[in-house]
Amino acid sequence: MLAIIAIPYMPLLMASHWGIGGEVDGYMPRMTALFLMPFISLAMYILFLFLPKLEPYQENFKQFEGHYDNFMIVIFSFMFYMYLLTLAWNYGLVFNLIQLMSPGLSVLFFYTASLLENTKMNWFVGIRTPWTMSDPTVWKKTHKLGASLFKIVSLLTLTGMIFPSVTFYTFFIPLIFSVVIIYFYSYWQYRKINRGLHSHH
Repeated sequence: MLAIIAIPYMPLLMASHWGIGGEVDGYMPRMTALFLMPFISLAMYILFLFLPKLEPYQENFKQFEGHYDNFMIVIFSFMFYMYLLTLAWNYGLVFNLIQLMSPGLSVLFFYTASLLENTKMNWFVGIRTPWTMSDPTVWKKTHKLGASLFKIVSLLTLTGMIFPSVTFYTFFIPLIFSVVIIYFYSYWQYRKINRGLHSHH
């Protein structure tokens, strides 16, 4: 609906992508730019609703279903927020997109941490490495660490409101580090538990 209302107010070529310094480095034809994000959001919404129905661990999923639903609300709110920022920019308002994007990203990372804290072993949501999927204890410990790291990333992302020029480095580099640490931590925990089991035999 909003896309249809916005048509006469948007340029024929709309800014659609920004570089790490906040400069526009990508454009799309008006109709594509206006309708692509709503279409992606709708497709993601259908996917988010459909995936839990395929979940083998239904009992586990039911234990954190409320957190999953809240996460859906947050992620689609973030996408809508980014869509509004894109429309405002193309309408002619002047602002630093990265600066305004930071609080939205921060909330998204914080809710990701909350979801990780509460998720139980399943095939679709959470940190699914070969080792977390092989042992409930590894799953639990890895998700506890993952939640802590994502909370730190969430706080670091807020620095983009004050220092927008370094936003990319304050959230992206810690995010990559966090993902790598989580991956190897899950392997280390699995090895530790299995060494313990073998030593008892």
